Amino acid sequence: MTNVAGEMREAVVEVRGLSTRFGDHVVHDGLDLDVYRGEVLGVVGGSGTGKSVLLREIAGLMRPSAGTIRVFGTDVLDAPQEARRAVEQRWGVMFQDGALFSSLDVQQNVEAPMREQLPELARATREALARLKVVMVGLPENACEKFPSELSGGMRKRAGLARALALDPEIVFLDEPTAGLDPIGAAAFDTLIRKLTDALGLTVFLVTHDLDSLHAICDRIAVLAEKRVLVTGTMTDMLKVDHPWVREYFHGPRARAALAGG
Repeated sequence: MTNVAGEMREAVVEVRGLSTRFGDHVVHDGLDLDVYRGEVLGVVGGSGTGKSVLLREIAGLMRPSAGTIRVFGTDVLDAPQEARRAVEQRWGVMFQDGALFSSLDVQQNVEAPMREQLPELARATREALARLKVVMVGLPENACEKFPSELSGGMRKRAGLARALALDPEIVFLDEPTAGLDPIGAAAFDTLIRKLTDALGLTVFLVTHDLDSLHAICDRIAVLAEKRVLVTGTMTDMLKVDHPWVREYFHGPRARAALAGG
């Protein structure tokens, strides 16, 4: 696809005609979305619009009712197991509050994807890589021996991010990463995501309701409304959209505060 500047952009995620139903309840109906290599895409929408559901479908954790999802050119819904496994090794997922295994310490949590996807990896190598990821996300090395219950909310989120980075992914899916954090902690986490994205060349699919995050780190925003992606564009583009929910969200007091803070 070509952008307005005439540059070619590689879509590493392509969603077409996606429909999601839970019984008679329709969440998505004919949803289309592209995610481009190297961008931070913020996905927003009102309650019940299926933001986290869309993330889980792209990441292979839920199956939609209809439609196609291609990641790195592979149809992840119908690919043979071997091809699908190869694609899964190229993404990482961070859930709300980190979603760490409570019975494992941080090091073991970060090692978990390596154990599953790379069983041939030597133990010493796996342990060294896990410690590297822990330090990479700004946690002290001694956090490796701590259990999730011994960590603050912000530390659990960082540990969850370390686990998402365990396999050196090209795409990272983040589900409400700053939810529950105080403004200082949320800003620090935003800065961390931006630094890691730039340093590692990541593509980030970010589900959020945090206007500060949208303004601080997102290259592009996708708005879910009316069971589809209503509009995509930059923060500046969003300010020009004449739709009731978009106008209220991006022109409200919190939006003005976020823009003023930038």
